[in-house]
Amino acid sequence: MYSTIGSHLEIEPTSLPGVIVITPARFGDHRGFFSESYSAKALAKHGITIQFVQDNHSLSMTRGTIRGLHFQAPPHAQDKLVRCGRGALFDVAVDIRKGSPTYGQWFGAELSFENGKQLLVPAGFAHGFVTRAPETEIIYKCSDYYAQETEGAVAWDDPQVGIDWGLGDMTPVLSDKDASAPTLADLNSPFTFEGL
Repeated sequence: MYSTIGSHLEIEPTSLPGVIVITPARFGDHRGFFSESYSAKALAKHGITIQFVQDNHSLSMTRGTIRGLHFQAPPHAQDKLVRCGRGALFDVAVDIRKGSPTYGQWFGAELSFENGKQLLVPAGFAHGFVTRAPETEIIYKCSDYYAQETEGAVAWDDPQVGIDWGLGDMTPVLSDKDASAPTLADLNSPFTFEGL
């Protein structure tokens, strides 16, 4: 048994208030490691009291796969807590709350099996990622259930947002839906900034 197990978290605020990088501690020995990848009690100590109701798990076979930028509109808006189960990905949040001082701005974090980092993406932010390695798995918790009728998206390559996906000369692998998503200028966002 690992002798120093506890709910230890590293919390890093980002340039977008509410978007947080969370790194749970890992406790290792000659066998490998153990980590509490999620602890409501530990997060509550840092003021994060979101109730998550659904876990999602997806596999992207090819490096350079982009999924996003996605959101669910109220009344089924979702906070998401994202981590990488295998491989590596670059995870992105974009503020789409009308009236927000950071509207249209983005933040991205490298999440990998190796670094164990997680990204908290609050409701009111579009979310997407690009895979950095083949056979990458993303696992994320949601604060509301999937509701297809509330799904929305923003174009991954919207020049107004200007996300640097780090693709170089690589052509991304996209779904038809993501390839035809509207730009932020064409989106009537269902979210309104309500202060911090």
